[in-house]
Amino acid sequence: MTFWNTLLDLAGGEQSLRLWFALFLASGIVAGIWTGFFKARKIQPKGFKWTTFRNEIIFGLINVVISGAVIAFLIKFASAYASFIDGTPAWWMTALEYAVYFILFDTWFYWLHRLMHKEPIYYWVHKLHHLSTSTNVMTNFSVNPLESLINGGFVPLFILAFPIHRETMALITPTNVLMGLLIHSGYEFFPRWWNKSWATKWFITATFHDQHHKYFNYNFGGYTTVWDRICGTMRKKYESDFEAITTREGAR
Repeated sequence: MTFWNTLLDLAGGEQSLRLWFALFLASGIVAGIWTGFFKARKIQPKGFKWTTFRNEIIFGLINVVISGAVIAFLIKFASAYASFIDGTPAWWMTALEYAVYFILFDTWFYWLHRLMHKEPIYYWVHKLHHLSTSTNVMTNFSVNPLESLINGGFVPLFILAFPIHRETMALITPTNVLMGLLIHSGYEFFPRWWNKSWATKWFITATFHDQHHKYFNYNFGGYTTVWDRICGTMRKKYESDFEAITTREGAR
């Protein structure tokens, strides 16, 4: 029995797995509100503006309609010519394929993100996303469709260049969405030891990306801090600010 079948059997099937995930998420939100976690973990407590949030909803809807349709078409087109590997993979094979995607996309995102901060590209492509200096979940969608196509265009290119299993492909799209929502949430969910552990400090946090919006010329990474550390673009006070947020009263 494969890892995937075992997981579904333990959860009682795919529908049950979705139900358990939804209940887990809902219980976490209720617990966060009840214990004061969200209040303590707000990265910029006075940063939220209703006007900006309204505009982000409008821009986000326009972006999702346009870029969502185009990217879906490109992925469908690429899938028709991609060399997907048949059969159910072992868990380590899925992990390996996923790691290749993770590393390559992080590299793609970092360098193109830095390029988007250069004029005139910034004005025509990236400026809309930076109308928010304090992020929230809608900031993730409030993007120029051109920028969405640049970032989302990596997936069809990846599956055309690298033969992978369809199970790996099923993990890629949720990763993009969940990571985008997490880092734009405006709340720090990771524990205070995150940047002190060698195993986890390489992965970005909501604080990391929030500071990119607030300070503009720092923290360009999409998944990791690796390229920012190598190129000296990580904000020097990021780790101390992260610790200050995660050690506020009630944040634990």
